[in-house]
Parts: sequence; structure tokens; C-alpha cells
Amino acid sequence: MELQRIASFDVDHTKLKRGIYISRVDGDIVTYDLRMKEPNRGDYLENTALHTIEHLFATYVRNSPLSDGVIYFGPMGCRTGFYFITRALSDAQVIALTQEAFRFTADFEGRVPGSAESECGNFREHDLAGAKAEAERYFDVIAGWTPEMLVYRK
Repeated sequence: MELQRIASFDVDHTKLKRGIYISRVDGDIVTYDLRMKEPNRGDYLENTALHTIEHLFATYVRNSPLSDGVIYFGPMGCRTGFYFITRALSDAQVIALTQEAFRFTADFEGRVPGSAESECGNFREHDLAGAKAEAERYFDVIAGWTPEMLVYRK
């Protein structure tokens, strides 16, 4: 089998800034790149904070009025952000939902949803304080984001 180059490797990671970008479109399914950190700068999401953000964001969006349009939310292996995959939602809806979910995460108090041993495959690895701090920093970046800004800058 000959491996074809995938589209995400064509994004110039030396120029990529923090923000929300459209990574891929497959009909009415859209993959968004929620880039919380600039790639290859030595500043990455700590696994414990990343894990907690995943639990809080996923719980929020799957409980929102737009939950039927949510397919997946999960971390990038490089620990610079997350992929958010949606179906039949407008770009404006996704931006607003992302902003709401990060505001929710930044303000969250209490036990992290799904963080008990019976609910999570790595229940000991959570950091609510770290997740809240990262969510607050990212919210500041995306607070004024618009659909016109979803295109990777060249």
C-alpha cells in the first residue's frame, strides 16, 4: 500500500497560531482544530490538564442543545490542542459552542465528570486547576473569533 500524505501535514506548523480552524470537511461533517498552543515552541498541554479539559468539554457539548451535531472531541497527540468533529452545525454555532464550553471549563467547580475509577481508564490523571487555567487562557484567544478566522493562515 502506498501511503498518501494527509491534509493536516500540509499545514505549516511553523506559522500556526492559537485559535480555531477548519481542518477537514467531509460533506456535513467538519473537523475543527482547536489549537490551544503554538506548535513546536516547547509549551504543551500537560497530560493531566488535557485529560480534564477533555472530560469537561465533552460533557458540556454533549449536554448542550446542539448535542445531536457533536460527533467527537479529543486531544491531538502533539498536546497542542483538540479536534472537535461536528455534523450539520454552522461555523458560527461551533464557535459559540466552543466558547461556551471553554468558559464552562474555566469556571467549573466540583468533581470532574467521569473521573471515578469505574468511569475512566486513567482516573488518577486529572488536574482541574491546570485545566481551568488553560481554558481561561484559550478562551481569551477565541473570545472574538469569527467564521472568517477559521482558515489556516499562510
